[in-house]
Amino acid sequence: MHPLDNVIWQALSTRQTQFAESYDGARRFIPEVTLLAGFRDRGPEGYAALAGLLGPRSTAGIFLDDPYEPHAGWEFVAGAPLLQMVCENGPGSVTARSAFDHELVELGEKDSPEMVELTALTKPGPFGSRTHELGTYLGIRRKGKLVAMAGERLKVPGHTEVSAVCTHPDHLGKGYAQTLMSEVIKRIRERGETPFLHVRADNTRAVTIYERLRFRIRLRGHFAVLRKI
Repeated sequence: MHPLDNVIWQALSTRQTQFAESYDGARRFIPEVTLLAGFRDRGPEGYAALAGLLGPRSTAGIFLDDPYEPHAGWEFVAGAPLLQMVCENGPGSVTARSAFDHELVELGEKDSPEMVELTALTKPGPFGSRTHELGTYLGIRRKGKLVAMAGERLKVPGHTEVSAVCTHPDHLGKGYAQTLMSEVIKRIRERGETPFLHVRADNTRAVTIYERLRFRIRLRGHFAVLRKI
């Protein structure tokens, strides 16, 4: 199996086991880190194992090859077509920082409330109070306020995911996302790893930015948020 196939399960089985909660053939991240979960078998046995991890009315976000089909004991909350994109080219493919003087700051525990607030506004994907523990997160501040950020989420052998790329709506069009991504990609490359990411297939603005940074589509899948009945 390629490291990026069934990537949530593989992350929780390899490089991110310290964040994993497990039951039979299912694993999920500690809820405060993120609601993402995965299972070894995507059939009824996988959903049954995932149910064993969750309390009543709890939710989980999963990646699927095909649109979610109803399974007993689960309520479909939300979902969307998803692209997995990989930057296979070398360091020379990373766009240089723009002419704007974007001062980047490393984000951590003290910044978590602002990070959660920004992601709640821009909705780049699931983000919790401890998501910042998954890797390096960088941000841009204007007048002391966090207006843009990007960081690392899923990690599997040889690969690290670029995630939570978001910009406050009042600060779009200033090159913040591209600047932040370029630096995150550079740091991943310096560790000898390949950057990858996930994006909603209908987010054409984001896809355009990622293609400019030489990301190419590897897989077309689906994201589903499910609630245990």
